Amino acid sequence: MTDDGFFREVNEELRSDKVKAIWTRYGSLLIGAVIAIVVGTGVFAFYEYWTEKRASQSGDQFLAALNLVRDGKNDEALKTLEQLEKDGYGAYPVLARMRAAGVIAQKGDLAGAVAAFDKVSADTSIPQAIRDLAKLRAAFILVDTGSYDDVASRVEALSSDSNPMRHSAREALGLAAWKAGRGADASKLFQQISDDETAPANVRQFADTMLDMLKSTGATPAAAAG
Repeated sequence: MTDDGFFREVNEELRSDKVKAIWTRYGSLLIGAVIAIVVGTGVFAFYEYWTEKRASQSGDQFLAALNLVRDGKNDEALKTLEQLEKDGYGAYPVLARMRAAGVIAQKGDLAGAVAAFDKVSADTSIPQAIRDLAKLRAAFILVDTGSYDDVASRVEALSSDSNPMRHSAREALGLAAWKAGRGADASKLFQQISDDETAPANVRQFADTMLDMLKSTGATPAAAAG
């Protein structure tokens, strides 16, 4: 008998004079079924309410932190983000960690920001795309504060032709190479970006600007060979 058939029969029997018979026949099963339905529905409704409420609360917290950053209240923003990292729901703890690292950089603690991004990129519980983004964020800070090797250790693996983040990775490597006086290497990297039609327009434009500058200084591979 299907569930629908069972409940139809129970309904009909209860409407007749056969209450005693139906109770004898289905009593324990009926009680179990009713309890299962009530409990199951209640648990689902509560879970749905609980998850929606937690997601909403975390979203509100994250938005509040962003507003604090906008208003220049970085210390207060960090406190909110740290709390969200501990108690947030879903993806919000990871988003809080990434935004907190950015706020640390805004405060001028670049070494602390790199350490925070490195910690995210090393966390295997976090989706790979976010870990790679953390590597990129750390690398761009290190273009100014670190060595070429510091940058390469974080994003060289992301510069392969098949990686969706290759354009940004090559840009970071190109800038680091240029800063280190490795003009030929920088030109090669920026040329890869310029030749890639899938690269964002603004990234290709910046690469072309860098290539023009490198050519003017005689740092291109062709100039070096000449």
